[in-house]
Amino acid sequence: MSCSWFYLPLHLLMVACLCHSIKAPTTNFQQSFKTDLFNFYHSLILADGKETTVHLLKDIPKRYYFVLEEGRALAPFTITVTPCDVPIEWSILVHKASASFLGTAAQGDHDAQEVSKSLKAPSMVSTIFNYKGNSVETYMGMSSHSALYMLEFLSTERDTHITVYLTTDTTSGHLYPELPMDPRIDVIGIGHTTVTLTWKHSPSVLQHTENIQYCLLVNEKHNYKSLCAAETAIRSSGMKLPPTLALSLSPYLLEPQQVMILSNSELSIINKVSSGEVRQICMGIKNTYTVPNLSPSTQYYFDVFVVNLLTNASAAYTGTFARTLEEPEPKVTELKDGKVIQVVLDGKKQKSYSLQYQARHKKIQFTFQLCRGQVRVHITKNGKTVAAENLSGLRYFSLKGKLLDTYLVQLRSTEESDSSVKVQVSSHFHKPLFPLLPESLKIKSFSKLRTCNSVTIAWLGTQEESKYCVYKKRIEEDQVWMELRSADRCSGPESRHKSEKVLCKYFYDVNLQRAVTTETIKGLDAGTLYLFDVYLFGPSGIPVRYHSKVVKTRKKC
Repeated sequence: MSCSWFYLPLHLLMVACLCHSIKAPTTNFQQSFKTDLFNFYHSLILADGKETTVHLLKDIPKRYYFVLEEGRALAPFTITVTPCDVPIEWSILVHKASASFLGTAAQGDHDAQEVSKSLKAPSMVSTIFNYKGNSVETYMGMSSHSALYMLEFLSTERDTHITVYLTTDTTSGHLYPELPMDPRIDVIGIGHTTVTLTWKHSPSVLQHTENIQYCLLVNEKHNYKSLCAAETAIRSSGMKLPPTLALSLSPYLLEPQQVMILSNSELSIINKVSSGEVRQICMGIKNTYTVPNLSPSTQYYFDVFVVNLLTNASAAYTGTFARTLEEPEPKVTELKDGKVIQVVLDGKKQKSYSLQYQARHKKIQFTFQLCRGQVRVHITKNGKTVAAENLSGLRYFSLKGKLLDTYLVQLRSTEESDSSVKVQVSSHFHKPLFPLLPESLKIKSFSKLRTCNSVTIAWLGTQEESKYCVYKKRIEEDQVWMELRSADRCSGPESRHKSEKVLCKYFYDVNLQRAVTTETIKGLDAGTLYLFDVYLFGPSGIPVRYHSKVVKTRKKC
């Protein structure tokens, strides 16, 4: 970088800085001159002990100056520059004033020609440090009153911003948390959907446990060298972030594109951006962490930041990456014509299951009965999709094709809890597996017919004579949600205790408008909750369970 920029403003700034830094008797006119000049350049003077955000326009250099406080002949200083986006160029230049000029300045005798002559001497200006890149860099040096320092910043790629931290106080701790001697992140375990990481503790964690925490950033693009670089990348994807990426502890700050998960004193924020998912996890002072819910056979980049909760300042460990293991090929189970199988899906370990069937007839029918949870079915014929939807209750798929067509059925759980479903494929349409179902499987109760010891319920029937069995179960208030949630809709009366059976009856009506039956269950306790179930049996003997109904008897009659 050229030094010519120094000469025009610097003779004024140097006088202002020297007047501000060196104690000397002055007249009122001289004092007024110095004060006005110093205030004019005040915005160019870098604050000591504070982090300054600097916005850079492309190809336009920006310069800041700094001087030391009075009364110190020689002092150490450090400058830390953090690029928040693209690589930048930055330099530190020093102007050393001669002893005669200092004496003149101290006496308040400011001759413009002498000042200009002194400042224009090439030997007086030198570059002591320069850097180009996007890494966080820190310069440590010694400064004196006989020198004026200038920092110049330049971005040649695009508009950007950086943070600059200057301090001359090396005794009262650090704004930035310290990194260990070995700042690498080690990958100690890789699974299909998890990666386990560990890193050495920051010395700052050992000294200030309450004010320091670790935050992990996970994404599929690349590593980030600073926390502000990560913030910038996410914002550039069209998303707003909480004020501080690592310290977004309030759910009220989250945007609609963010999902926050808080458990066991651990904060996880997932940002849905155009480039994929960026996950932020703050885990206190734990230095080993297993990242869950990753996709199989996918490369992820991991960055760990140690964050000072009091200052929001952070330091970045050396990022790493890992590729999750490939998902094992699901075992394919052969379906046999007319045979019923029940598939159980573990929402966390085995979320999918595959079934295969080779057609022996041109027309076939798949039957699915959802027993528990949420399941999505995907059916292909010779590799082409013929059906795909989320299952609910009982579902039939009647398909037409050719002899020896190969059907592949893929079942996938869509939630974390366990799910199960019964499956049958058959070419014999005249021998249905399940009974003919009514329009609705809901059980209705009549509030006006409730008494202290009886409840009246009703349910729909069909045009086909079928057997219906009623069961009751006494439950507590806090059991209602769990009973309804965990109910296995495929289980029959064989899973119930004999004492829960109320009655069994047959009925039908050729007129569907009148295919309704009611039943009054007596001998109940007052003010008590009961769970009622109705089971419908068809010719095959396989039951269909109506939706459970919870009714409370009257407390007073």
